Amino acid sequence: MPVSAPEEKCAACGGALPPRAGRRGRTSVYCSAACRQRAYRERRGPGPAGSVRELIADVAERAGRLAPQPPGTFYADVTELSASVGRLRRIARTARDAAEVTAAEGRTAENVTPPPVTNPRPDGPDGPDGPDGPDGPDGPDGADFAGLMEAYRRELQVHCYRMTGSYDESEDLVQETFLKAWRRRETYEGRAAVRAWLYRIATNTCLDHLRRHSRTPDRYERLPGMAHGDADPPVRVTWLQPYPDELLADVPAPDAGPEAQAVARETVDLVFLTALQHLPPRQRAVLVLRDVVGLPAAETAGLLDLSTAAVNSALQRARPALRAHLPAGERTEWAPLTPPTPAELAAVERYRQAAERLDTAAMAAALTEDAKLTMPPNPFWFVGRQTIADFVSRSLDPTLPTFFGDWRHVPTRANGRPAVAGYVRRPGTTVYRAQTLEVLRVAGGTARAGGHGGGLIAEITTFEPHLLPAFGLPMTL
Repeated sequence: MPVSAPEEKCAACGGALPPRAGRRGRTSVYCSAACRQRAYRERRGPGPAGSVRELIADVAERAGRLAPQPPGTFYADVTELSASVGRLRRIARTARDAAEVTAAEGRTAENVTPPPVTNPRPDGPDGPDGPDGPDGPDGPDGADFAGLMEAYRRELQVHCYRMTGSYDESEDLVQETFLKAWRRRETYEGRAAVRAWLYRIATNTCLDHLRRHSRTPDRYERLPGMAHGDADPPVRVTWLQPYPDELLADVPAPDAGPEAQAVARETVDLVFLTALQHLPPRQRAVLVLRDVVGLPAAETAGLLDLSTAAVNSALQRARPALRAHLPAGERTEWAPLTPPTPAELAAVERYRQAAERLDTAAMAAALTEDAKLTMPPNPFWFVGRQTIADFVSRSLDPTLPTFFGDWRHVPTRANGRPAVAGYVRRPGTTVYRAQTLEVLRVAGGTARAGGHGGGLIAEITTFEPHLLPAFGLPMTL
């Protein structure tokens, strides 16, 4: 009696592999490119995963195994290889930038906090002389140390983004963090505490920045001659910027549990970010390190040069202050953002198609009655379906002198929400140029005459388009 071959399963998720009927080439051990990449990240881990030379050798070995057939496997292998080459490029850029700054002694602006705040204490647990510190005369070479830091770039940039609310500033601050760490690289000996060491530098770099650029959210004001609606003006955070969902794929580190993964995505929501900006910088740092990053009170105290009692006291003040600035009816705990439902996706699609058809009535039908539109950093705001429709109609009506042009919208995601990138073709031109990035919050709705049931758009936050390349989108179509 013949024995049937055992069922082949994906080495990452355990699911069935696609059938090999008619396929040639080596046998794949993963069911998809996503599983292949996840397995690779798990093998490499979030921390130091071998030297840069080992990464180069791995890239070379996998490049040598590339085969153009079958097309699906070829595409998956090239995609994985591209990710590794991209990582090498980032490592090389970090090493180059840090080396150039060090060679030129072009040090960053003087800190407003004492040097021990942004550098590990020599006698502290994470200092070069501490039991968990990066001590020793034989640190890694420049490229390896750049690779070590690069493994934490996304995690640290999201941390800086929560602290500042600005994508542009988070990029600058994580780079400044790496430059500070680079200048002390000879003190690192390869222990796991490098993550805490980098968080210490990043957090206090953010605090230095926030002290130099003191700012507080305020309220929008009513502009003469502009109909804003009958509601009270919403909160205005002029420096708020969107964050690409794609860059949250590995935040926190891949070995974090499901709860940490959920918290990481929840706490980049624009509602949370706006409320967080109301907290004083040090309270903000304590809340983020304790409740978001998940560090113990003692470790947080060490990072901020505070006592454990001071950390606990700051956290007790920060939590209710944050909740007080969350809008009525919004979440007050760190619950995970659920994936978009079909009704939510349908609402976004109706909105997108209506805008491209220049159909103001259909756009209004996709909104809730009390929908809100804001445009940071600009002073424009509108509350109410009809108020928004009246404002938009002036630029969408081809018969009016205020007609702006024809639109195309490309779907994307930002801050855990659906978003669309808006491109406009001005009258007399042939190219669609980037104009907006709109982050959408979708709420439930009920059917009404001439309208749609299901999801309706409750809030539109319209940003300027200069960040579209960070979302992998072009500036022209």
